[in-house]
Formats: sequence, structure tokens, C-alpha cells
Amino acid sequence: MVAICLIIMVPIVTGIILWIIPERWSYVKDFAAIIVSILSLYWAWEIFSAESFTYTFIIPGFTLFGEGFSFALQSLSQYLQFRIDALSQLTIIFTGFLAPLIALYSLIAIGKEERFRNFEPYFLITLGLAFATFMADNLLLFIFLWGALAIGLYKHIPSHDPGSSAAAKKTLIIIGSSDALMIAGIAILYSLAGSFSISEITVVTNSTLAYFAFFTLIAGSFAKAGAFPFHSWVPDFSKEAPAVSSAYLPASLDKLLGIYFLVRICHDLFVMDDILRLIIIITGIISILSAVTMALIQHDYKKVLGFHAVSQVGYMVLGIGLGNIIGLAAGLFHMINNVIFKSGLFLISGSLQNMTGKSNLDQLGGLWKKMPVTFICGLIFALSISGIPPFNGYVSKSIIYQGIIDFGAGNGLANNFWMLWLGLAVLGSALTMVNFIKLTGCVFFGKVPGDLTKTKEIKPTMWIPYVILAVACILTGVFAKSWVMPNILFPATGPFETYTIWYTTFATIVLGIFIYLVIVTGGIKKILAFIKAKEKISVENIFSVKVIYATVRNAPVLSGIFDRANKGMFDIYHIIRRLVLYIHKRLSLMHDGVLQTYLSWVIAGLIILLIFL
Repeated sequence: MVAICLIIMVPIVTGIILWIIPERWSYVKDFAAIIVSILSLYWAWEIFSAESFTYTFIIPGFTLFGEGFSFALQSLSQYLQFRIDALSQLTIIFTGFLAPLIALYSLIAIGKEERFRNFEPYFLITLGLAFATFMADNLLLFIFLWGALAIGLYKHIPSHDPGSSAAAKKTLIIIGSSDALMIAGIAILYSLAGSFSISEITVVTNSTLAYFAFFTLIAGSFAKAGAFPFHSWVPDFSKEAPAVSSAYLPASLDKLLGIYFLVRICHDLFVMDDILRLIIIITGIISILSAVTMALIQHDYKKVLGFHAVSQVGYMVLGIGLGNIIGLAAGLFHMINNVIFKSGLFLISGSLQNMTGKSNLDQLGGLWKKMPVTFICGLIFALSISGIPPFNGYVSKSIIYQGIIDFGAGNGLANNFWMLWLGLAVLGSALTMVNFIKLTGCVFFGKVPGDLTKTKEIKPTMWIPYVILAVACILTGVFAKSWVMPNILFPATGPFETYTIWYTTFATIVLGIFIYLVIVTGGIKKILAFIKAKEKISVENIFSVKVIYATVRNAPVLSGIFDRANKGMFDIYHIIRRLVLYIHKRLSLMHDGVLQTYLSWVIAGLIILLIFL
């Protein structure tokens, strides 16, 4: 199919050409990126509309310097296998949908303080590699493309100061280490299945090797998606990278890649047992609650969004881990919803950064009159990610809850705790809403700081992309059951029945109106806010981040956990780093410069080799 070749090669080749063009021709690069991304959306639609099929690139051999010197390149064709099915079509079309919006936004956004060299080449090369990864049916080709994408992720953090350099290094190490584990897992998987073809492999997890292969591949999926315990690069990336890069990669493209591969692992490559299902569910719950709790105490809104990027992937992992059709559909639906509202939130953070030069919530406020379009879109995204009807986040979370309830009908160990999973998932959604009350209130309500009185709305080139995303939040929520599910989800998961979600929507609206009327007419006493009955907060500063921050940060049980978290005690990157440095320090003590010591180690090593050989 011609579209497969074009959607991969045109972005990559164009990116390489743009990489050579000097930066002073930046508008040429921007224009080329927009044109190629629009073409990619067209080709993505062609692939999405096609029937499922498998395609193999045929590379012809040729002869050089006479008949005695020939390259049999056609033998490489056995690895260049691409498979188009409903799952790959789903991820391809939403990647194609996002690309033009990111390209349009970057036209102005990276023209200011967020500008860094060669954004457009890395953007297009990453886009082409992502399309190829979604379609790769050979595991060797898949891991090659998967690893190449890590370079694009690394290059989207301009290392202009120690903080950004550390974030870039951390991102590369976590992603690169998980990729190394994936190579080991693929080797074991080949030894068990005898094939590198993803469409031909199904391994029952009934042996130690099968478990090891499963966990190594899951590590790669979790690291790319930003799920616990490989999540710590996401908040750092979100804080240090330009907002357009955060919207493009950890908020959307890496989520699509990681969750896509998670579905392949859990539903295609392996047959999971009850223990593995329990582990996946617990991991999803931990991702939800740990990240959303950490977001509560952040002052930097980009880092708040980074933690929520981790929290939302927990819902996807939870849904997919349930193993039933409705759980899989809910996880995939939340994946595409996350692409919409999380990308929009990051783009809004970039607009705020451009217009105010600030990212600290304490230094913002009252911007709803200054930036009305940004405020309305931000409110829609906040309501959607919080699971408020009738937006798309509400629908996908409701289906996840239904999947958990249906999961409780099973007899496995994980099934017996379905009420616990449901309660914790709902708690995570409630904490998300608290977070976005804080975030929206601190940015858009309250008193405008004196240095922001002249703030105005961003240029249309930047707000048009997130207006489109905000409209998508509404449409994919309102028409979820009538159009989104039958046309987008059912082909990937099969048909399923959902509860009539609009009953709960109507009940929620009625309850909200009732509460409002009680507050207005019921004489609820309005008093000043207090923190620990000591610090008085005036009404005009009621949205100050300090209110929520201090209450949560100083809670008796949580304060110790937050202290340890800030020291990196729960960060796998810092844990392994400290372990490596400790081992290095101990080993360095052996290098004392004394010949007898070195001779002793040589003799000891020879003895160990003789014992094992």
C-alpha cells in the first residue's frame, strides 16, 4: 500500500533535509513541517479506512563492480514486515490528528524563548518513526524503531541549563535502560515461540522464562507510557522541556506508543494468569494515586501536568489489566481522550508561559479576563480530565468503572478485590478534580498580580489548536456511544454493552443544581478560610495554592512520605543511581595501588572460573 511507504518515509526524509537547512530559514522549516503533518493526516486516514492486511517492503538486490560483488539486500525484506489492524489504525489516526495541531502551534510558540535548534526535523523524524512502530510486525524491526524514538525524546529537551540537562539525561537513561531489558525479553520470547512475528506469537505464562520475558517487555511499555515505577522522567521532562514538546511526546505520542505495546503484550503476545493480572491492576492503581497526590503539592503548573500525565496512564493500565473487553475498550478510549485533553493542557501551559513568563502558581491569578479563549479551553480540559460530564474523560472513566464491576464477577484473586479497585479509582478521579480546582483557580481566578495587568490573549495561531482539541473533548463525550464506540473502539475490541451513561449525567447535573440552590438559599454561612486554625486567608486570595498545598503537605501521615519523595527515595532512577555509586565506591577501595592486592584478585578470579567451568 502506497500510503504506508509515504507516511513513514516522507516525514523522515523531510526531517533529514530540514536538519541540513540553516536555522535562519526557520519559517521554511515551519511551513514544511505543517505541510508534511497535514499530508500525514491524509495518509493516516487512508490507512484507518483500509481493511486489515500485512505488508512487506521488498528491497531489490543489485550488483556492484561486476558479477563477483553482489548485495543480496532482498534478504532484509523478511524483517520489514508491517501489519495493519484495528489497533494500529486507532493509534495511527490519532497520531495523524495531533501532528498538524502541534506543527501549527509551534509556528509561534517556539519562535520565542522556547525556541531550540532543529525542532522541526526532530518533530518530523519522530513522527515518521512512530508511524512505523505502530505498524511493525517484526519484533527486531519494532525494537529498532522503538529505540530510535528515544533519541527524538531526548533531543526535545534543549539542554540550556543544569536542570534541563539533568532531565534530558534522566529521560534517556530510564528509556534506554528499559529498551535494553526489552532486547533481553525479545530474545527469550523468540526462544519460546520460535518467531519474531508479533501476529504469530502467543505464549502462555507458565514458566520462569515466560514471566521474565513478560516483565522485561512490560518495563519498556511502562517506561515509554510513564507508568509506575518508570514514571519519574515525565514530571521532570514536563517542567524543563518546551510546552509544545511536552504536548507532543509524554502527553500524547509516548502514551500512544506505550499503551499500544501494553495491549500487544497483554492481549496478543502473552496469555496472562491471575497473578500477572493482579500485578498490572495494582501498578495502575499506584500510578493513579501516587502521581495525583504528588501533583497536589506542586507549585509549578507544568510539573503538575507532568504528574497528571502519569496519573492518567494509570487508568489506561488499570483498564487493560482487567483483561475483559470492556476494560480493554475503556483503556483505549481513555488513551485517545488523554491525547486530546492532556495535549490541550500542555499547549495552554505554553501560552501562559509565553504571555506571562511565569510557571509558578503563586505568581499567577485573575487571567480569565485577560485570556478568555485560553480560560474557556482550559476549563473544558480540566473538567474532562477530572471526569465531569458530558466531556470525554467522564465517559472513558465511567466505562473503566463498569469494567471493574464486571471484572468482579470472575473467580480469580484479583477479581475478589474489585470493590477496592473501584473505590481507589474513584478516589483518584476525585483528587484529580481537587488538583484542577487548585490549578484553574490559581491561574485564572483571584487577583491579577501587578506585573500581569497588561497580559493579553495569545495569537490565534497558538489558540486555534487547543480550541480544536476542546471541541473534540465535547464531541467525543457527547457522541461517545452513538459514534466513537461503534466506529473507533468496536473494530479494535469487539462490540460490548455499556450502561446508559446519560442517566448518571442527568443525575449529576440535578445534584449540582440542588447543591447550588442549597448554598444560595439555604443560608450556609460564609467564613474565612483557615489553615490549622492559625493562618487566616482572605476571601480575595481564596484560590492561593498555599491553601491546598499547606493542608496536604503538612498532613501527619503524608508529610513524611512527601519528604522522602522529594529526596528521590521512591524514584527508581535515584535508587539505582545511589546503588551504582555505592558499588563503585566499594570497588574503588580495592584499587589501593599495591601489587599484591591486584595479584590476589587475579588468583581469586581464576579460582572462581575453574570452579564454574
